[in-house]
Amino acid sequence: MRGYGHRIHGVPRQDEVAVLAHAHTNAVAFAVADGVSAAAESHVGAMLACRTAVDDIIRQLDAGADGIDLRTSVNSAAWQLVMRVTGGTDPDAGAREAAERRFATTLITGLAVPTDEGSLSVSLLRVGDSRAWVLREQEYTRVFTERELRADEPDAGEVIALPRVPRDLEPVLVTVPRDGVLLVGTDGFMDALGDGTGEIGRTFGCHLSTPPPPIRLGHLLDFSWEPFDDDRSLLALWPRVE
Repeated sequence: MRGYGHRIHGVPRQDEVAVLAHAHTNAVAFAVADGVSAAAESHVGAMLACRTAVDDIIRQLDAGADGIDLRTSVNSAAWQLVMRVTGGTDPDAGAREAAERRFATTLITGLAVPTDEGSLSVSLLRVGDSRAWVLREQEYTRVFTERELRADEPDAGEVIALPRVPRDLEPVLVTVPRDGVLLVGTDGFMDALGDGTGEIGRTFGCHLSTPPPPIRLGHLLDFSWEPFDDDRSLLALWPRVE
């Protein structure tokens, strides 16, 4: 959903979501990005980062790789932003800085694989301040720790964003039980959610216990609550229960 602030000023939504199912494995590749407001074309950067990361995960699955390297996918997304600046030619010393000024974006990308027990085994990797939760029986369990929000960042108050990539990125592994749902969202939604114990948490906990129609999810996201007027994107992924 485009936030009220961007609607009023007539500027593009800076969030992006990409999802692809892999037919041969039944795995789902996904990415959620939040373009940095200070970047001139961050909505383009978010789109490029999501699509590149998901395409790279699918490419690895198609190649029959023994384990998916999400760091490769994140680096591919960062490189795509730089290539957008250079037009595909070899970058010079200022290309990365130019890409950051134009296309800076956060990114969470991951792969969800169904298990024989009916749960989902999910690996996720994050650059920036978007967040992920596992929701089960009205309780929200955080996937990433607060420290990971600031990994490898010299200024603890500054959000890291592509095309910069922290050196110490490590995937996080989480299991989504049969009666749970994985939530991956940008800060426009997650800031309003808080720790999940307030009105927003209770509302979404009730309505996301089973998959709602897409239009219903959009309606839920379009709540009005000051001062939360940023773009809101939410990816919800349920285990398939036959």
